[in-house]
Amino acid sequence: MKLDFIPLGKLSVSKANMRYAKKAPDVSDILPTVRKRGILQPLIVRANGAPDRYEIVAGRRRFHAAQLVHGERTAQGLPVGDALPCAILDENDDATAIEASLIENLARLDADEVTQWETFTRLVKEGRTPEEISETFGLPALAIRRVLALGNLLPRIRNLYAADKIDRATVRHLTLASKSQQRSWLALFDDPDGYVPTGHQLKAWLFGGQSIPARFALFDVDTFTGGVVSDLFGDDRYFADADAFWTAQNDAIAARRATYLAEGWSDVVVVPPSEHFHSWEYEKAGKRKGGRVYVDVRSTGEVVFHEGYLSANEARRAARGDGPDPAKPARPEVTATMQTYLDLHRHAAVRAALFGHPGIALRMLVAHAIGGSQLWRVSPEPQATRNDEVRESVETCRGKTVFDERRRAVLAVLDFSPEEPTVTGGNGDDDGVAAIFLRLIDLPDAILMEIITVVMGETLASGSAAVAALGTQIDVDMADWWQAEPAFFDLIRDKEVLTRIVAEVAGETVAAANIGEKTKTLKRIVRDHLDGSDGRTKVERWVPRWLGFPASAYTARGGVATVAAHAKVEAARPPAPDPDAGQEPFAQAA
Repeated sequence: MKLDFIPLGKLSVSKANMRYAKKAPDVSDILPTVRKRGILQPLIVRANGAPDRYEIVAGRRRFHAAQLVHGERTAQGLPVGDALPCAILDENDDATAIEASLIENLARLDADEVTQWETFTRLVKEGRTPEEISETFGLPALAIRRVLALGNLLPRIRNLYAADKIDRATVRHLTLASKSQQRSWLALFDDPDGYVPTGHQLKAWLFGGQSIPARFALFDVDTFTGGVVSDLFGDDRYFADADAFWTAQNDAIAARRATYLAEGWSDVVVVPPSEHFHSWEYEKAGKRKGGRVYVDVRSTGEVVFHEGYLSANEARRAARGDGPDPAKPARPEVTATMQTYLDLHRHAAVRAALFGHPGIALRMLVAHAIGGSQLWRVSPEPQATRNDEVRESVETCRGKTVFDERRRAVLAVLDFSPEEPTVTGGNGDDDGVAAIFLRLIDLPDAILMEIITVVMGETLASGSAAVAALGTQIDVDMADWWQAEPAFFDLIRDKEVLTRIVAEVAGETVAAANIGEKTKTLKRIVRDHLDGSDGRTKVERWVPRWLGFPASAYTARGGVATVAAHAKVEAARPPAPDPDAGQEPFAQAA
């Protein structure tokens, strides 16, 4: 950056200026000073490509005031000095120019959020990340993302917000709404006799307790076997059973995804209702340029297909000609929800079986105290999942029942409420810890070991290598703690995996004979063998490889966290002691 004096006639307002293309500014507050003293603070400019021509990045109001004073002096026949002090930026750095404009305007006049959105969006397109924008302007990254989220709004809603006709809480909730929800909300806004939800009431309107309209179905509603009801006027129909709707809707999404992949799209990414597709984080890219399809699934039942997008980073790499991204890892053989199912069932079985091995529990307790874990505060493992079927399956499994029965017995010994979430029962202060300590002093060792086992079970992280190590060490047989039920089969979506499971329970001949069948048929074959129904030979105590100790995979693709956890255990296992190496360290110390 360098300083120079540039004549008025060689200056124009840059498109990088955050107030470019707006009406002429009000300069009445600075005009008297400019008349008397001229322009004292340099304008920020850069060369615009034409010889000796510069564009103003920041200082538009000072430029307009100088033009007015120049016109007045010329009309009065007074001497005119038309050169203005300017700080000249590098020529091609658009992002720096935009930042300079916004920084100066924010320091002088608080720009409304819609203007900030327009400017931040331009910075993102120039390659700035929200974190970099945050550092530049001294604002939290979350604040930058909230402003950028205004890009999800219909233009009219942005205009209403800029005109102060919509409050901030309302507009932030609207950034999470789909375009059809925004249009429905605008219809209520325009209806003088209607009720338009705002603020937290709008959030409830968007996400809570709505019936799912039939128009959101991706499948043929007329062939739908679940309940569909019409409103009083017959203008619309709604699904009476949300679970049945989502089963059919998810199948339709899977079919659409397969169609897109068959058409040559590089990938189809399903965005679940718990997340949102923010268009400002992506850029358009055609099928031939590696663009993906993003399937935005809304909690209302609506599904929006965004065709031809890449992340901003990927798009910039492609524009620079850096070549394609590294090859994507192979698709894992289990879904994220199935992985949660496996982790929680293994966790429930291991901590219940641990009661037969209190010495092992004590050693794991010491290991946690020394090495720590993500749960060691002490906090109970929440066994959390968003999926209702998985939650019910774990809540009613034998491992959960056995553990809770023993846990309540320990709580009674400690004189705690049976509803306490952990056996600590205190609030974390010294008085609470002292009270627990005094209760423990007079307890016999056998009861103390029972308490230690419960504490270890409560603080054992689901899905961790610790579960794999314990289950293998105490030889947990998952057939004692688990049996196949509908929730498990509902989570299997991979045909190759199902074929291998059929081979496990029915034999390779049956698996080969049904290689071309649909997943529904393969699941029925497995269930018939496990139940001994429809003339099939009953298979007792079958457990999928993923649940076993040690766990193993069905395919070479991998991607199963339970298998990876066992690999970590084996890698950490110490070598067998060398009999020729002399005494153990503790023996030497003794």
